[in-house]
Amino acid sequence: MSNVSGVIKSIQDIMRKDVGVDGDAQRISQLVWLFFLKILDDREAELELIDDDFVSPLPEHLRWRNWAADKEGDTGEKLLDFVNLQLFAKLKGDLPAQGDVAKRAQVIRDVFEDTYNYMKSGTLLRQVINKINEVDFNNSDDRHTFGAIYEQVLKDLQSAGNAGEFYTPRAVTQFIINRLNPQLGETVLDPACGTGGFLTCAIDHKRKSVTSTAEEEVLRGSIRGVEKKSLPHMLCITNMILHGIDTPSDIRHGNTLTKAYRDYTDKDRVAVIATNPPFGGMEEDGIENNFPSHLRTRETADLFMALIIRLLKTNGRAAVVLPDGFLFGEGVKSTLKQILIEECNLHTIVRLPNGVFAPTPA
Repeated sequence: MSNVSGVIKSIQDIMRKDVGVDGDAQRISQLVWLFFLKILDDREAELELIDDDFVSPLPEHLRWRNWAADKEGDTGEKLLDFVNLQLFAKLKGDLPAQGDVAKRAQVIRDVFEDTYNYMKSGTLLRQVINKINEVDFNNSDDRHTFGAIYEQVLKDLQSAGNAGEFYTPRAVTQFIINRLNPQLGETVLDPACGTGGFLTCAIDHKRKSVTSTAEEEVLRGSIRGVEKKSLPHMLCITNMILHGIDTPSDIRHGNTLTKAYRDYTDKDRVAVIATNPPFGGMEEDGIENNFPSHLRTRETADLFMALIIRLLKTNGRAAVVLPDGFLFGEGVKSTLKQILIEECNLHTIVRLPNGVFAPTPA
């Protein structure tokens, strides 16, 4: 097994030398799109062995194996021109739009929609690529180790408390999914899925009961998420692929709140919702008008709570991480409390210690 932790540290050290990469946010964005393409290629290599009809949505010259895998491959200005003028131009739009491969192509387009190559040195970019090639994502040990490192990188680089966007610790996501106990055929939704922590826990939970290929297909079709920001969305897509969801087309890049409340109908309702929506922040002007007058507010968490109730099937189950004191607020919070008590079966409230969501000290 390669030293995945050491590889990531080496990559970060290389990126710090590049004048184009400015700060932690750009470093992790750069790191993630490169890892995404490597993970995608490793998974495609595996699929080619088990499916004679597998077709990649990427043209051959743009697949990782054909431009990045050779450590003596292109570098300097030639590599930069390839990445900026060919690779990104293709990934952002000009991919197959018809047939079975179209869904996989759409996933890639969504991932790269708001993604950029920040590195200005093709020489340093080649060094980063060569370090990434030390990790084999078809090796279960490497994959498992990278998953743990992935989460740690997210925690370390997170801007804690920024508009209420907190990394949800693995212990919390596992506890919540365990309590919700989603069954194989039940759809699990996270309407503000971030990097996919709840969804990956749901996959792991359901997979314990999978005994056939047909059941695995049911599992893959039962996971849904929506994420507004491009970087967490890319991380979530990568997370899905690492967890065996090869075409995560049900992980959308968008804002769940932009669709009018009344436009969500029975076909949108699901059996299970698990989420940690952003709180403490305000939605953009006009979003509140998508909601009925008694639920209008610009407070993000309140809007999500109203929508979560709307999106649950009869006898559906939801678990939501909310700020302390949510049930004792005024205005829309008071209205939501009344709905939860009178119209829902409010089962359990767990108050977590303050330190649970605190960022890891540097």
